[in-house]
Amino acid sequence: MSETDKIKLRIIPTGTMHADLTWLLIDPGRMATRSQPDKAKDWVEVPTHVVYIEHPNGQKLLWDAGVPRDWEERWAPTGLDQFFPVDAATEDMWLDSRLKQLGTEPGDIDYLLLSHLHMDHAANAKFFQDSGTTIVIDEEERKGALSFDGYNQGAHIKSDYDGLAFTTVNEDTEILPGITLLRTPGHTWGTMSLQVDLADSGTMLFTSDSLYLKESYGPPAIAAGIVYDTVSWFRSVEKIRGIEERTGATVVFGHSADQLTELRLGPDEYYT
Repeated sequence: MSETDKIKLRIIPTGTMHADLTWLLIDPGRMATRSQPDKAKDWVEVPTHVVYIEHPNGQKLLWDAGVPRDWEERWAPTGLDQFFPVDAATEDMWLDSRLKQLGTEPGDIDYLLLSHLHMDHAANAKFFQDSGTTIVIDEEERKGALSFDGYNQGAHIKSDYDGLAFTTVNEDTEILPGITLLRTPGHTWGTMSLQVDLADSGTMLFTSDSLYLKESYGPPAIAAGIVYDTVSWFRSVEKIRGIEERTGATVVFGHSADQLTELRLGPDEYYT
């Protein structure tokens, strides 16, 4: 099999936030207690990434859409700009810069696969409005994300995605041969993960916010600070674990600074 017959996958950093670790990991060992009420907080890197996939059938896919250049203005009404500042993003990291580095533009992307519609994953989704790109989300995510009035509900900012034409899924769905969306709700109404079966590198599972960090994965699984439905979240983690055990998959966590240093990062490097 030649390289042109293989799926080619790039993991591309799109800017780093900082946040209190408690948002990402409920870790009793780091919490203040009666005997240690002034325990120091962990202010940690929270990197974001997208996944750019070239399929041998000629189609191009993008997993998630990164954080916005105007994050301060856009996030200020929510108050979350104080908790998740995008204070470690260089000019070359913003999604529009990344697309140029890849020699592509929104209209060249056949599928935009959004894990969920939070502000650090769907903020640039409107780049793809009226571009011919098929934008795919979970049906429950669509319902929930459009169910409220006002500017935002938590990290869902309605202006990020209202008016977009969505294609929705309500079960695990193979988008193209070797590329499957997995329903892993819990973090939000309809958070999804992405399974990509590669010829040389084997299966890769991109968990998005179903699993921020390896520490949450366990076992035992340890819930993150932002979970809509804890029972569903635990089920989703075990679903991911089951796929990993069956396939020997590499599990790529949603916001792990440590793991990113261990991965091949695009746009120059890729997996097949």
